[in-house]
Amino acid sequence: MRSFGYAPDEFEQAREVAFHRFLAGRAYPKFHVYCAVADDKKSAVLNLHLDQKQPSYAGSHAHNAEHSGLVVEAEAQRIQS
Repeated sequence: MRSFGYAPDEFEQAREVAFHRFLAGRAYPKFHVYCAVADDKKSAVLNLHLDQKQPSYAGSHAHNAEHSGLVVEAEAQRIQS
């Protein structure tokens, strides 16, 4: 993910590691990717979305995120190619 311009994120679970890429030189908007090893152990599964702004309420993880659309699709194509 580093070769695509992404940096490791603080989030990490047993099966997933997160990365982010800032778009405007500040914290938001940013692309956010959760990565996991596929069941076949030969490939990766990426969950990509675009965070538009930070969570609105303290202690909340909910935020304004786009999981589809032209910008997200273009970034997915960039990573795949």
